[in-house]
Amino acid sequence: MADFELINSIVILATLFLIYGIFLFFDLFKRNERYGYLAYIVALVPVNVLWFLQFDVLGVYLILFILWIFCLLRDLFGVKKKIDPKEINDIVLYLVLAIIIQLILTAILPVSLPTMQTNTALYWFFYLPDTYTAAFGIESWVNPTMLFAFRVAASLLIGLVIVPLFVDLKGEDVPLPVFIIIIGLFIPPFLYLSYVWLPGAMGMLTFLMSVILFILLLMITKSGKEG
Repeated sequence: MADFELINSIVILATLFLIYGIFLFFDLFKRNERYGYLAYIVALVPVNVLWFLQFDVLGVYLILFILWIFCLLRDLFGVKKKIDPKEINDIVLYLVLAIIIQLILTAILPVSLPTMQTNTALYWFFYLPDTYTAAFGIESWVNPTMLFAFRVAASLLIGLVIVPLFVDLKGEDVPLPVFIIIIGLFIPPFLYLSYVWLPGAMGMLTFLMSVILFILLLMITKSGKEG
């Protein structure tokens, strides 16, 4: 019976990842429809099934980030196409929507299925991986190799989100006050990235990354008042 359940789980997961692959490569079907963006949301299904099946919760988010990275790489390539290019606004919109849906799921699923609370901690209403102790040490259940891979994936994911911003703003007239708004929008992901790498210095790392982003924006944009 156990072997039968294992086979069923593998078949279900393989099917769900196949569905994700269909949306990831949806443009290959040449249907002139924008359903490829749904890959960001469809990616949530197999990873949450993995979470339900008691897969390592940190590994679940590592896989999710990798799936989103594949989507971003596909879409960043699509932005440069001369025929039917992808829109940067749509890319960011669907990624943010997927993140919001996943947060909602982390508040609902573990309450309904207590086994999904394993190795998680409650942050407000959301059950997220309990990676660090109160003294910012690594929890005993965490695999160091997987944690490093997760950190790299999180960094790459946020970096790929910033790239469309640079593509969109390069050479554009952007007044200085708009920089403050843009940097404010990136403070939450910078805080998260700082927590992932060095939770004891979240504030300083976030400030450093915000300053670096500010400098880069100054370099690639114009004020609109150049003579």
